[in-house]
Amino acid sequence: MTEQTMITLNNGTVIPQVGLGVFRTPDGDVTVNAVQAALEAGYRHIDTAMIYRNETSVGEGMRRSGVPREDVFVTTKLWNDDIRAHRAKAAFEESLDRLGFDYVDLYLIHWPADGWQQAWDDMQEIAASGRAKAIGVSNFHQHHINELLANSDVVPAVDQIESSPQFTNQELVDFVHGHGMAAEAWSPLGGTGGNLLGEPLLAEIGAKYGKSAAQVVIRWHIQRGMVVLPKSVHAERIRQNIDVFDFALTADDMAAINTLSTGHRNSADPDNFDF
Repeated sequence: MTEQTMITLNNGTVIPQVGLGVFRTPDGDVTVNAVQAALEAGYRHIDTAMIYRNETSVGEGMRRSGVPREDVFVTTKLWNDDIRAHRAKAAFEESLDRLGFDYVDLYLIHWPADGWQQAWDDMQEIAASGRAKAIGVSNFHQHHINELLANSDVVPAVDQIESSPQFTNQELVDFVHGHGMAAEAWSPLGGTGGNLLGEPLLAEIGAKYGKSAAQVVIRWHIQRGMVVLPKSVHAERIRQNIDVFDFALTADDMAAINTLSTGHRNSADPDNFDF
């Protein structure tokens, strides 16, 4: 496996372009083993969140792997209930305690819940303390980012958003990149909303390179300049998902994959969510 690519965030922090996502990965051995398998396979980026209820297992998996803490980029997120309750600082401390870390590499506002503006102010203080190397947002539309930038001199390092060949979200990706932020893709393989990996087009493209449909999609994200967070609990699949740096899709491949876009989300709209 060739060494993976990195992206430098707007504050100079460096993030590996492929990370392991652990959304809906159960706390306990399943998450511990997935994190350990990922680190053994060469991942150096793990993305969790308070609401995933598995931060403790992420920390344990990292410790069992033997990989030094400073060699792994770890993201966690501030959940909506804590945003609404103005608990950003307390919630951050709780996340650190569960992880067993002195710091995280990236702390995100998970959704633009009521009160996110105060949360952003609090997160700037957390960043200034050095306990979050970078701060950013998740599921922010253009108008949320515009509001933030109108009221803060600190530009988020990233916006983590839904993006897959089924829902490219390309206009928002372009907006985020245009404002000096990195765009991260969650549910990069289409999530549960459709059978993306069963698309014959992806199998056809993958056959040219000896790669799976999933590897083709992850490579498509990389070549769009995205940080991509595929999720799996199976060691072999985890290894395959990062084995994407020894080939490149052509412009025609990229354009063909773009035709799979339906324009429909597989998850909630950040302007209309009830959690």
